[in-house]
Amino acid sequence: MSHVVIIAGAPSKRSRLTGLTDYSSNKLREAGITVEVIHVADLPAEDLVQAKFDSSFIRDALAVVEAADAVIVATPVYKASYSGVLKLFLDLIPQEGLRGKLSLPLVIGGSIAHLLAIDYALKPVLAALGGRHILGGVYAVDQGIDRLDDGKYVLSADITTRLDRSLEELILTLEKNGITIS
Repeated sequence: MSHVVIIAGAPSKRSRLTGLTDYSSNKLREAGITVEVIHVADLPAEDLVQAKFDSSFIRDALAVVEAADAVIVATPVYKASYSGVLKLFLDLIPQEGLRGKLSLPLVIGGSIAHLLAIDYALKPVLAALGGRHILGGVYAVDQGIDRLDDGKYVLSADITTRLDRSLEELILTLEKNGITIS
């Protein structure tokens, strides 16, 4: 069975980024894919900042990444780049830690002005980690995601259309590469 890990790089689960990651997780599970989510902000801050490779929390999270067939890297845009929280975690992934894995970037920002953060900030670091098959990704403006009182999120039709297309590409590429989807 295919195994996808979502690395959520928002400093809070209340971020609208959670709308993108929840939607993606649900769609992939509907397709019969096993999905695990790493909320980087849930990892001990001291372990991340001090790069404690011997931390059981860090070892467990890195083992999830290592076992995955595909990695969705999700982040809000801060200062025209990915979040510092995400950077701390990506720095712990071994140099070739994404080799052989399909990667899909998901980015959310306050305006369309940060659209190129995917191409100029996130994709280069994924490539530096050995990622060679990096899908186009999805950039969403946070006004297109409504946070409801019950903690759930509603995505605009435009965002769901683009996200569905990217997730379908991910699923088809996994199948094409002979990775079983049940």
